[in-house]
Amino acid sequence: MKSVITVELPQQSYDIVVAPEGVAHLGNWMEPLKLGKKVLLVSNPIVFNHYGAKLNASLAATGFEVSHCILPAGERYKTLNSIQKLYDAALNSRLERSSTIVALGGGVIGDMAGFAAATWLRGIHFVQVPTSLLAMVDAAIGGKTGVNHPKGKNLIGAFHQPRLVLIDPQVLTTLPTREFRAGMAEVIKYGVIWDAELFAQLEAAERLDQPRYISEDLLQTILTRSCQSKAHVVSKDEKEAGLRAILNYGHTIGHAVESLTGYRVVNHGEAVAIGMEAAGRIAVELNLWTPEACDRQRALIEKTGLPTRLPAGLKIDEVVATLQTDKKVQAGKVRFVLPTEIGTVKVTDEVPSAVVHQVLQAIGSP
Repeated sequence: MKSVITVELPQQSYDIVVAPEGVAHLGNWMEPLKLGKKVLLVSNPIVFNHYGAKLNASLAATGFEVSHCILPAGERYKTLNSIQKLYDAALNSRLERSSTIVALGGGVIGDMAGFAAATWLRGIHFVQVPTSLLAMVDAAIGGKTGVNHPKGKNLIGAFHQPRLVLIDPQVLTTLPTREFRAGMAEVIKYGVIWDAELFAQLEAAERLDQPRYISEDLLQTILTRSCQSKAHVVSKDEKEAGLRAILNYGHTIGHAVESLTGYRVVNHGEAVAIGMEAAGRIAVELNLWTPEACDRQRALIEKTGLPTRLPAGLKIDEVVATLQTDKKVQAGKVRFVLPTEIGTVKVTDEVPSAVVHQVLQAIGSP
């Protein structure tokens, strides 16, 4: 079963292809795009060991000349030091303006490879081959690229849209369970902010905590509807001038949690789950959302095996202070994405600090 979703953009639209065995046919999908022959494949050792040979063979069979840059796995390596290694590889490979950087990996690899593509020779082609659920439904789509600063997540970056996003559902068979759950946080996000029908289908599933309990049909639905939601929002607001801000649901407090724990205690999806719980409770306190809807969200998060409480030892005042470094702060005010019903949210900077403190205390570790 294959799906093709187009991200419609003024400058250059592109396709998101959801295709089983897609990794083995990347060259065939890239060939019609009229890209240069030189390709720099960026991955981490774990993913490259699983799929590097298959990708190499596909690209070589269609005439591409492939070189490699293998970077360590993990959010803590999403730094300018890693970007320097990418630049060195680009130079050694003699990449040209017509060349392409291909990202084979999760969101960390995609963000770094995309940032390198955005900045090398003032911008070269970029193709995403996401291998984690989180990257498939979120990070690989929309053109946000970048790295972390020691004081905050994704503070250094650029918008640089891919020419193609190729999603092969079968690579999820080698994804660790914890990483699969992390991706489910973003899927739940789409249900809350945009797609009430997706939310209902997730509620109806018996189990969501491990991929083996999810049927092929449901997985295809998860991937397709999530990608459609992201594509629709990005098509209307490519560079987050308005509507696209809703995609940050759960991310405001989530990013603060990630940053304060050094990107080692919780992964991105777990932080987003905590952030969604916090945002839901804030919405209830402000009478924007019903307690019943908040309970439904919490039950769905917990069904995926994701956390809804802050990590032990995290200080509330530090979380609040870190919110001020968020990219979305305007005129010193933190902007929150808050739900008003399942499938609809609003963006507001009118959240009293007392309410933020109260909610963070409520979800603090027991």
